[in-house]
Amino acid sequence: MRIALLTSEAVPFAKTGGLADVAGALPNALNRLGQRATVILPCHRSAWKAGVPIRATGITAQVPVGTALVNADFLEAVVPDRDPSHPGTRFILIDQPAFFDRRSLYGEHGSDYRDNAERFLFFTRAALAAIQELDLKPDLIHCNDWQTGLVPVHLREPLGSSWSQVACLLTIHNMAYQGSFPASDFRLTGLPPWLFDYRGVEAYGRFNFLKAGLVFADAISTVSPTYAREIQTPEFGCGLDGLLRHRAGDLFGIVNGIDPAQWNPAIDPHLAQTYDRDTVLEGKAVCKAFLQRRASLPERPEVPLFGAVGRLDPQKGWDLLARVLPNFLAHHDVQLVVLGEGQPRYHELLDHLASDHPHKVRAFLEFSNALAHQIEAGVDFFLMPSLYEPCGLNQLYSMIYGAVPIVRATGGLADTVIDATPDALAQDQATGLVFRDATPEALAHALERALDLFHQPHLLHRLIRSAMSRDWSWDRSARDYVALYRRLAYRRRASRTASATMLDPPSRLA
Repeated sequence: MRIALLTSEAVPFAKTGGLADVAGALPNALNRLGQRATVILPCHRSAWKAGVPIRATGITAQVPVGTALVNADFLEAVVPDRDPSHPGTRFILIDQPAFFDRRSLYGEHGSDYRDNAERFLFFTRAALAAIQELDLKPDLIHCNDWQTGLVPVHLREPLGSSWSQVACLLTIHNMAYQGSFPASDFRLTGLPPWLFDYRGVEAYGRFNFLKAGLVFADAISTVSPTYAREIQTPEFGCGLDGLLRHRAGDLFGIVNGIDPAQWNPAIDPHLAQTYDRDTVLEGKAVCKAFLQRRASLPERPEVPLFGAVGRLDPQKGWDLLARVLPNFLAHHDVQLVVLGEGQPRYHELLDHLASDHPHKVRAFLEFSNALAHQIEAGVDFFLMPSLYEPCGLNQLYSMIYGAVPIVRATGGLADTVIDATPDALAQDQATGLVFRDATPEALAHALERALDLFHQPHLLHRLIRSAMSRDWSWDRSARDYVALYRRLAYRRRASRTASATMLDPPSRLA
């Protein structure tokens, strides 16, 4: 199959979060399975620093944005695959400096760029022009998040016939980000006015990119089966749960994968010592000592070392951690290493904890890829008590690196981590410690369970070996995507003579 994957960011060219990891790794895995996947993304300023040669195709297009025609230059690059027998993945970069030559991808200083609606409307139209001008002839267009939400609309209304055989899948990576803009921005689209309606692109009086995609895509996927169910509820649906329930028959959950070329303790160049499942005890002992030294903590192998990596944000459970960590650190002989940045109140919390417990706590309020790898390899337990988590990647990294994840049973965490109950341990099925309620008491109990497990080395080692034996590679996830792509392409071809129609629900969807 020929697949065009549209995204606002992709490793190695631009990244703010997990979407970039998915868009960078999934196409490689698809191509290894014999598919023909091409990625299309904006040419952000960071793309020129990626270390991958970018060349001009010599092809441009004039893209309508409101009453203006804006120039789009089509550049291309090939990112090599980890397997030298495969040619790598082709990336098409949409170059328009006025929109994309900026310090950040979506905004600065805590605020979104004011022209984001215009920027990503342009990207939508330019990506479709690139598909036509470069003769990609996709069987399916795979859209990702709100930035590509208008693509399904343009495929069906009013372009219609020229795209009638092309299937369209929209993947939601996080429902909280919807691309909601003032109603006045709709005029930039050139779409028929009647589409600005509760059955179309309007939600609560605003122009909503994500809702547009949810209405018009042939199918919707998200990054774990549990999250696919959760977003159909008011708690997690962010105002669009009614529409998602209406489309439940076209909603699928596929867990993300990880790239074993980037995350593999047996070959990781960032580690003090590499190791695998058979040498994990010796390897992690060396990595733990290295991490303790780097964090300026006492080098004590007998002390449980906890770690956390990622955004310091309420979504990641930091309100729970703020309630639990002071008492936990005061009453137990443990250590904690944190890497990340986010809301100032959590920076202050970690500064206070490090000041009160200088031999127990070190916080790196920054981001470092190398240190992220070293924390996964060095800690005994990895903290991930998220309030919601569409998929999550750090729990997968932790299992592969022999760090026991402590997670709340939500989204992808519920789908990937099996709690270390006595039965699960006895059957070598356990992969971590799981709690359900988003309360300080439940998290504190999970931490106490971790301490009990640490002081039973035979059980801890059994759990680590079980977790490290799991396959979380993108090859596994890519097979699920290929099956879904084939289903959608077949359905689209079978119904190509039927015109696409708007949803007409009996009551308001959003």
